[in-house]
Amino acid sequence: MASAGTLHDAFIDELRDAYHAEKQVTKALPKMIKAASSDELREAFENHLEETKGQIARLEEVFASLDEKVKAKKCDGMAGILEEGKSAMEEDFDDLTMDATLIASAQRVEHYEMAAYGTLVAWAEAMGHTEAAELLQATLDEEKAADEKLTEIAQGGINTEAAAAAHPEQDGEDEDEPTPAPVAKRGAAKAVSAGKTKTSRR
Repeated sequence: MASAGTLHDAFIDELRDAYHAEKQVTKALPKMIKAASSDELREAFENHLEETKGQIARLEEVFASLDEKVKAKKCDGMAGILEEGKSAMEEDFDDLTMDATLIASAQRVEHYEMAAYGTLVAWAEAMGHTEAAELLQATLDEEKAADEKLTEIAQGGINTEAAAAAHPEQDGEDEDEPTPAPVAKRGAAKAVSAGKTKTSRR
């Protein structure tokens, strides 16, 4: 009977999963760069493509530090996220909406990777794999920074401009709304009521 797997086995399995995920990202980013209209967004994607190549090399260092063979295991999770992003890029969106959609797709990737690397760092530290933990933490920090940069770009104008283009009529809504009738003050209403009562008694 085969012995049960350990946390170390699960750790190596997750490393191989992450390695395959990063390989997939390097194939997807050039398409996202081509689809982006914003210069700032395009530059962010280009920078992260170079970072991702470095992250692949860093994972190879992690394997080496553990005396493990560099090997990829198909990452179905990343494949699904990238497939959704591909479908979005095939939509006939205006430029601003496409950029907003690209950011959303990229942030799904970042959040998936942040979860994966967060687990890997925690497991490496728990098992005393200090060098591996430091290398993986460096990648986790890059993923967090990339996510923050995408949020900054989205909130810096792309989302607002895309929303304005989607609902241009909202700009003039306040001008077209009728002025509400004045509401009588509570004290004035009581005074009128009291006056009517006195008149009726006479």
